[in-house]
Amino acid sequence: MTRKYIYENSNWREMQYNESALHNLLIQLYKTQSKLFGKLDALGFEVQNDLLLSSVSDEVITSSEIEGETLNRSSVRSSVAKRLGLETAGIEDTPENYYTEGVVEIALDATQNFASTLNEERLFGWHSALFPTGRSGIRRINTGGYRKGDIEIVSGVMGKEKIHYKAPAPELVKEEMKIFLNWLEANQNIDLYIKAGLAHLWFELIHPFDDGNGRIGRAIADLMLARAENTSKRYYSLSSQILKERKEYYKILEMVSSYTNDVESWLIWFLGCLERAIDASGEKIDKAKYKAVIYEQLRKTPLNTRQSKMLNMLIDDFEGKLTTSKWAKICKCSHDTALRDVDDLIKKGIISRSPKGGRSTAYELI
Repeated sequence: MTRKYIYENSNWREMQYNESALHNLLIQLYKTQSKLFGKLDALGFEVQNDLLLSSVSDEVITSSEIEGETLNRSSVRSSVAKRLGLETAGIEDTPENYYTEGVVEIALDATQNFASTLNEERLFGWHSALFPTGRSGIRRINTGGYRKGDIEIVSGVMGKEKIHYKAPAPELVKEEMKIFLNWLEANQNIDLYIKAGLAHLWFELIHPFDDGNGRIGRAIADLMLARAENTSKRYYSLSSQILKERKEYYKILEMVSSYTNDVESWLIWFLGCLERAIDASGEKIDKAKYKAVIYEQLRKTPLNTRQSKMLNMLIDDFEGKLTTSKWAKICKCSHDTALRDVDDLIKKGIISRSPKGGRSTAYELI
């Protein structure tokens, strides 16, 4: 039996859901949001900036990671800080990377300019920024324009592929996107959090580009969330939570793409995921406050450039254990120089030897 998809239903754009089934989820979402804003009000300006930088960077990194792209965190943080005009402690100037600059540009345009109309021209600009070379990997794609070929989402080895979804034919895309964008910008009696969920789903169902649909679809959701909250500042990352729940994310998207316009299950998952993303930002607030205290203490302590660099990395979640050999490699110095740097920080009471032991002595912040 040939599988049917949602867009083959004549009234598929009239997506159905029971508002009463979403009522309690929305109440909890608004409570969690209010709690977050209450915590933010108690923070200093520098801590808020650090949290903003962390949240935007996480959104950029994890949205790409969902699609299998790994970005350098230092490069992303540096790019975000420059574009937001933030002079935040711990930012290391890194060389420009066209792809990183592109995804950062999209994320910030979606939130910083949330009130601006999302039209075809703006979407094409996002797509061009995402694929500045006109290629996805080694494959040439139609950059800055809608796809001209069929597109299927598949998994499995060659010859035994499983088709999860087949998008509308390319000749339908332009008209479908026109209808979608008109709906997006129209004033309806819809809660904007619900509209954010519908917008992301609708865009993914059309799948208008050769590649980058997931990242751009999540940017559209971010734009709608900024409109819902009426602020360009984002202190949580929806994509970070989606990454944690990636299997469920793809599962629910596949389920609602079938031949029905009932999307209630998607909205229940989306609103729940969003509430969990906002709730998780509480831990980020505590971390941002902790970092602000450390940076304030370090300002009063004389440090060389290598020490400053390594302490910044430790504060921003150093991967693995810090050893003198790693110090020497990262700072491009001798092992003896690294050891002197470490011993100096131990004497100043900033780091200590890790009690966990192991084959090599490791160090951690006190």
